[in-house]
Amino acid sequence: MSQLRPAVFAVALTLAIATPAQAATGPSITIENNRTQPVFSYADAVREHVYVESPVDSDQDGNLDKVRVDIIRPKESGPGLKVPVIIDESPYYDNSGRGNEGERKVYDAAGNVVKFPLFYDNYFVPRGYAVLNVDMLGTTRSEGCPDIGGKADVLGGKAVIDWLNGRAKAVKPDGSPAVADWTTGKAAMIGKSYDGTLANAVAATGVEGLKTIVPISAISSWYKYQRSNGVVYNYDYASWLANYIDTDPEPKCQAVRDRMDAEDGDDTGNHNPFWAERDYIGGLLGDVSKVKASVFVIHTVNDLNVKPDNFSAWWKALADRNVPRKIWVGQTQHVDPFDFEGRRGIWADTLHRWFDYWLHGVSNGITQEPRADVEIGPAQWITQRDWPAPFAAKASLRPAPDGSLGLKPAARNSTASFTDVAMSETDMVADVGTANPGRVAFTTGPLPLDLRLSGTPTADLRVKLDKPTANLTALLVDFGADTRVDWRRGQGITTLTEEDCHGESTAADDACYKKVVTNLATRPLEIVARGWIDVQNRQSLSQSTPLPVGTYGTVKWLTLPQDYTFKKGHRIGLVLAGTDATYSGETGTGANVTVDLAKSSVVVPFVLGTPLADVPQDKARFHGPDRIELPQPEPEFQFF
Repeated sequence: MSQLRPAVFAVALTLAIATPAQAATGPSITIENNRTQPVFSYADAVREHVYVESPVDSDQDGNLDKVRVDIIRPKESGPGLKVPVIIDESPYYDNSGRGNEGERKVYDAAGNVVKFPLFYDNYFVPRGYAVLNVDMLGTTRSEGCPDIGGKADVLGGKAVIDWLNGRAKAVKPDGSPAVADWTTGKAAMIGKSYDGTLANAVAATGVEGLKTIVPISAISSWYKYQRSNGVVYNYDYASWLANYIDTDPEPKCQAVRDRMDAEDGDDTGNHNPFWAERDYIGGLLGDVSKVKASVFVIHTVNDLNVKPDNFSAWWKALADRNVPRKIWVGQTQHVDPFDFEGRRGIWADTLHRWFDYWLHGVSNGITQEPRADVEIGPAQWITQRDWPAPFAAKASLRPAPDGSLGLKPAARNSTASFTDVAMSETDMVADVGTANPGRVAFTTGPLPLDLRLSGTPTADLRVKLDKPTANLTALLVDFGADTRVDWRRGQGITTLTEEDCHGESTAADDACYKKVVTNLATRPLEIVARGWIDVQNRQSLSQSTPLPVGTYGTVKWLTLPQDYTFKKGHRIGLVLAGTDATYSGETGTGANVTVDLAKSSVVVPFVLGTPLADVPQDKARFHGPDRIELPQPEPEFQFF
């Protein structure tokens, strides 16, 4: 098929999806330049809604919950011209809205949506796709209660895929049966944050008909979203988020929220059945081994909302099972690729080709291209065969009692100590040449050349405590003035007044959005990688094992992943401390932590070709500025 001329291919595809007895009138799917063309009228598209029956009764009212599905599709679609489907399932259509401009659904007098948030409908409906904006169960115009990643969330979305393929029931607003006779049954799910999380979750069920997902800044494990190796980020977060996204009167779902608070295990921070139900890599409702869809991951390494270990763990699990996949890795915070500076047109075209390949069967070569697009500097992108950089190698950086950080282990019996107190990251990295009872710090000498980190560092410490447990923080820091992406301010972008357009418009729903630019800031340092662990979870996330007081034990864990270049002349720093008050709601245990420096290190994946042996050790303690004040990130206790 890939060798057919575009016009011949268009005719062949039309014949394949239309029956002679019910040939479609008007335009049909057209492919030119290896892309579907905008031949269908957006203004004349069918706008309708149905209610799909789910298999759950999340609000316990004795009736199975119905999922509200708002549909826009080409007027010509039907039994004679079946089209594939792009789904954005979201809990945010009537509260925070979607996208950088916070768009919400707008309805006509008949209850049909006339303004669909984001550009997907404007762009893809004219090219022969249906677009479905699905209200997650318990939100907007769907029934039920939000389950925050659990059974209702997952099975509600799966029911929509089942309905598209004739395996579930739905009704029209008048109660009559609704049949999706206008679709091929081939579906994609896309969305940012909670929306992308639902895509991951539904794909992990292995549902037939879901051909591809595009999770953007999405959760793969809700435990990772609210925990790090036993350290709690926010208390009672699931119930808080459930209450935020549910615009029904509070009493309706109070019992569900109370159950979440009772089951979330905040008192220990341990992994338990509550979190296992909400784990899509290897959980109770689904796991990565069941994924039949291809996956196009987009995430940013400075996303401290949906932290990037959510994408790195998911990506590795997909790779281990050879799932067809593609990835973009950015440098801003919780930002959609539509708002990556200078990438909007590239994003629209790449997404177009991805959907054409997986949903329309257009042989356009997208799966033969480099798998990864990576931002290596402000609005500076490269492509590479995979992510992390396949040519990266691990190097062990070792702390020494004089405050240096190098490649050689410290002498036997060398130690450093600090107390586990709640401390902000600003305080942890300030005045690193001065003793601080709440942290210890180590730095290399000036780097003789640029050194790129690509992947996930590992903190590998040998410690003893004078109490049963302590929270530990490991920070990998770039000490050196530079202009970097200011991801702390406005998520890393500033919205302009000028617009550009991607797709067709109506008076009620235009395809034009404000442009953005990347925020930059010149600062004396950057915290590159962060990692946290509760020492009593060093052996298991589901069981607490106190470290015998006064006895050394190994505590080894992964930090958050990164892709970052340390510039020539800068110094790499390692800061070890207790409870990170910037990202955790916990208080410090007050334990004194003694680190065996001879048997401790941080293992960092550096790109090959850099002569690591030439990185000098700093024999004198590095004396930084008198005080470094980092702008504080936006509060972690936030919605997506």
